[in-house]
Amino acid sequence: MASKKYLVLTGLFSLLGASAVWAQNAPATSSGTMTGGYNYLDTAFIPPSRQAQQRSFLNNESIYPAKPRDMWVLGINAGEFNYFSDVPFQLGYGFGASLRKSLGYTFSLRAGLNYGQAKGLDYRNGTPIQNLPAAVAAKYAAAGLTTYVANFKSTAYQGSLDLIASLNNIAFHKPQNKVDFYALAGYSIFSYQTKVDALDANGNPYNYASINFTASKKDIRKALKNYLDGSYETDATTQSRQQNFNNNTPGHRQWRHSLDLGAGVDFKLSKRVSLALEQKFTLPFDDYLDGKYLGSGGVLTPDKDLVSYTSVNLSIALGNPSRRVEPLWWMNPLNYAYSELNSPRHMKIPTPVLPDADGDGVTDQFDKCPNTPAGVAVDVHGCPLDTDGDGVPDYKDKQLITPTYCQPVDADGVGKCPCPDSTCFAGYVKPTCNLTSLPSIVFRGNSVTISRDQQYLLDNVANQMRQNPDCKVVVTGHAQASKASEQLAWDRVNAVITYMTQKLGISPDRFIFQYSGVPGDLNAVDLRAATPADNGPNMTPPPHPNLRRSK
Repeated sequence: MASKKYLVLTGLFSLLGASAVWAQNAPATSSGTMTGGYNYLDTAFIPPSRQAQQRSFLNNESIYPAKPRDMWVLGINAGEFNYFSDVPFQLGYGFGASLRKSLGYTFSLRAGLNYGQAKGLDYRNGTPIQNLPAAVAAKYAAAGLTTYVANFKSTAYQGSLDLIASLNNIAFHKPQNKVDFYALAGYSIFSYQTKVDALDANGNPYNYASINFTASKKDIRKALKNYLDGSYETDATTQSRQQNFNNNTPGHRQWRHSLDLGAGVDFKLSKRVSLALEQKFTLPFDDYLDGKYLGSGGVLTPDKDLVSYTSVNLSIALGNPSRRVEPLWWMNPLNYAYSELNSPRHMKIPTPVLPDADGDGVTDQFDKCPNTPAGVAVDVHGCPLDTDGDGVPDYKDKQLITPTYCQPVDADGVGKCPCPDSTCFAGYVKPTCNLTSLPSIVFRGNSVTISRDQQYLLDNVANQMRQNPDCKVVVTGHAQASKASEQLAWDRVNAVITYMTQKLGISPDRFIFQYSGVPGDLNAVDLRAATPADNGPNMTPPPHPNLRRSK
């Protein structure tokens, strides 16, 4: 008979295995509720009794958010119900309902009410007739029979309150488990009534002379089922117990304080629905559940009968999802901490302070000169400025601007040209201006704005002028014989000189301003090195100010 139970269990596991595959492939909802998360900053999920803690958390006075209000779970179960006792069991059935509520993320309470019917049939003709009520035992004795084949049919009601512990809801590497393994323990009030098929349809004791008790267990039990009428007309003997007000009248329903133990695996099908396979044992501490309490020779059996219920449980979460989160045993309590680490929404994050050991304004990770003395001006790399590029930083350079032709310099930055006038160059031929071919700056349409690529050309001109401090540059615009054209040429020459002086730091007196009178491309401003014959102002007033353009 145990093999039948294992067959049923195998079928149930196969069914739940298929359900698990479906659950794993279910897509997440748009709100992300399949991941078991919720907005822990939303007070709508917090009951009034915990609002004070939530306010303290939101004000950063506490690091712990309040526990959210979660859903109740209604359960419906059905399965195989039997007794592990002195009489081998046959497949029975049971069904019931339950209501479950979480206490936290691991523990929850479940109240349940169940009905079950268990049957048993022995394959041995050796049970003493003293197990039967006195009147029935007397009929067996009168017929010369001292034993009978033990059998029973029992109906039971069970009200239980169980504490359930989820064993794997805390996940370190994913937001939520879709399968919950759990264990349970609790209390039941167990009520049963057991009857025995001891007499045939005529009220006479069974005579088992036609049964071959040397055959296999399976064949013996099959023959017995065909022989017995299945009327279960005899109330089994019961034990007088205080829980039953010491009433052991045959046929009177018995009540027992009982202990529950069990385990199960629950498969999540959606946010509200799950399907579980559970094995629960109930210990009523009673050896009379199967109607047999005496063994061979009329000896009292020392073991107590055990109630087994293997069931499939369909659970449905109840509640408004805008005010209640899903049952807490399906939620990973680490979600809050991990989400804050990944994308802080509530965490108080201090302003980052990057180390700058020498205090020059360039952080150590980018500072190419990490030991610059305090107060020394530095470039973007954190190195002291060297205006004349002679290799001696400005704060040590006693000759801040040393012309290139006076370099190299000594340790103090002083070049080989001790004085600025021509007497210092006796016997020395000063080189001519060494500016290379200078570009033309092109403007688009009627614009006076210097484009980015043209600015790069002017940057190169500025570098050459720094290397040739005695050179001047003639900046020439081209105009037609009209007021608008003359003013446009003036605006473009002015834009080039302004950029060179204000953006690139070239002195204004190094430019000669020309905006008309020279033929050329009307959309270009030409730059060339000045010759000794070139004379002219570095700025002229606009010819037609009312026609000036700024763009």
